[in-house]
Amino acid sequence: MKAYATIGLLLLSNIFMTLAWYGHLKFKELKWFENTGLITVVLISWGLALFEYFFQVPANRIGYEGNGGPFSLLQLKVIQEVITLVIFVLFSLLFFKNETLRWNHFIGFICLILAVYFIFKK
Repeated sequence: MKAYATIGLLLLSNIFMTLAWYGHLKFKELKWFENTGLITVVLISWGLALFEYFFQVPANRIGYEGNGGPFSLLQLKVIQEVITLVIFVLFSLLFFKNETLRWNHFIGFICLILAVYFIFKK
């Protein structure tokens, strides 16, 4: 159960992280943000990142084997990175129509899957 809670919280965390880090690139398309200055964009992104931490910190505390969770620190990090890239790819394909996946991206994803395999191998 802790594994599912950890992964679910990491998914939520990474949705907010992706919005904070890259969502502002679409602000100029929204009428009420077209003249927004950099400081305002940073503060909005910071606000979104706060929600990232509301999910990220509990995910790591629940999932870490030192706190009774099922994952080592390295496993937590690899899970987080894979989730980050999956969320980012979905986000970029849905919101940035000029982004495309190419063969080299798929090779990179295969390398990530192999990384997960080797990190979890006993």
